Amino acid sequence: MTDRISPPSSAVVVGGGLAGVTTALRLAEAGLAVTLVEGRPRLGGLAFSFRRGDLTVDNGQHVYLRCCTAYRWFLDRIGGTALAPVQDRLDVPVLDAARPAGSRLGRLQRTALPVPLHLAASLATYPHLSLAERASVGRAALALRGLDPADPALDGVDFATWLHRHGQSPRTVEALWDLVGVATLNARAADASLGLAAMVFKTGLLSEPGAADIGWARVPLGDLHDTLARTALEAAGVRVVTGTRVKDVVRDGHGRWLVGTDAEQLDTDTVVLATAQRETHALLPDGALDAPDRLLSIGTAPILNVHVVYDRPVLRRPFFAALGSPVQWVFDRTDASGLTGGGQYLALSQSAVQDEIDAPVAELRARYLPELERLLPPARTAAVRDFFVTRERTATFAPAPGVGRLRPGALTRAPGLYLAGAWTATGWPATMEGAVRSGLTAAGAALAALGRPHEHPLKEAA
Repeated sequence: MTDRISPPSSAVVVGGGLAGVTTALRLAEAGLAVTLVEGRPRLGGLAFSFRRGDLTVDNGQHVYLRCCTAYRWFLDRIGGTALAPVQDRLDVPVLDAARPAGSRLGRLQRTALPVPLHLAASLATYPHLSLAERASVGRAALALRGLDPADPALDGVDFATWLHRHGQSPRTVEALWDLVGVATLNARAADASLGLAAMVFKTGLLSEPGAADIGWARVPLGDLHDTLARTALEAAGVRVVTGTRVKDVVRDGHGRWLVGTDAEQLDTDTVVLATAQRETHALLPDGALDAPDRLLSIGTAPILNVHVVYDRPVLRRPFFAALGSPVQWVFDRTDASGLTGGGQYLALSQSAVQDEIDAPVAELRARYLPELERLLPPARTAAVRDFFVTRERTATFAPAPGVGRLRPGALTRAPGLYLAGAWTATGWPATMEGAVRSGLTAAGAALAALGRPHEHPLKEAA
């Protein structure tokens, strides 16, 4: 027999990633008795940290932009804003390994001028494109501003086709559009929905001058998404249960929900499934969605992270992006990891790497260390103290053309049952921003159904 807990005006949130934590916080703030159940022994979902010897390692490098208002709200809500600051102004060093040493460095920077002039000076001097290619980028950007990312017709077209139609050369796609798109969409232009790509570029680069300024955690992600998040949840009165998996979600004969776990059965008014699409599909009661198998048709995309610890500093910048190399984005995580002894720890974030996600560590070492030496001459004389990889085989949903019609909203056909997760219909790709937005939406829908007064925390939703 299992215990049966039946608090009044209650909710159970299944899943302790950013979507679930956000949902639980909002429901608790509105006065519900909330239980959050997470199968892992920690919170944070796929943005977490772990220990490796004396190092604290993030499973992958996660960044956000100034335009990510929901994630910024989340950081503020858990007291983590100062630990994940945003650049004063967008500045992305871009190294081209294929160019001679003196001409390898370019920068994507903004000024304080209005959109689109804020990027004009940077684009005019960007050395990785020809003069004609730079001019073509400007024309394509103006055309992009005229698109409506919510137009269903855009969802069925791939971004590469649109770029080709608007005069973008393969080099322009590589050196600019994919440089940004692969990192934000986890897909190259040919594999990305035009609707999602338009949303990313319009919001990040063509909305406000500072929209694309980059922020990232200067501490381990676990300090934010687990430690601070748990503190905020408990302060809000949320009962947090980790290391426990939910087995089933069923409706009893009185219109209440019974959430079964290995340890207990939770009797509740409201359930929010804030889990990955396949796990959600497995827990959905019959009839909750018109076409539940659509969830299984939402593909996934991997992210590979390569971690290198050198015996001395080899990089003077906090991060850079690379061209002409398998290397994509490189971040200095020395201070955040707690590394001491004068060495340097670099984390390589590699998105859209379906062909490498299962490669042996020795093969990845032979591939990436020489590339770092090509990009960073000081690495040629440095000793490698440690080399390891982390793999997220299902890191994000695949933003392929047509995915928009597969993504469900927060509401289901079953009263009191809601969905959250970056893969739901947020309008955003699979980012921390999308996850938090989904949690806000699910909580808002649940509170509206319960007749609980609430105010959406984001200005644009007011």
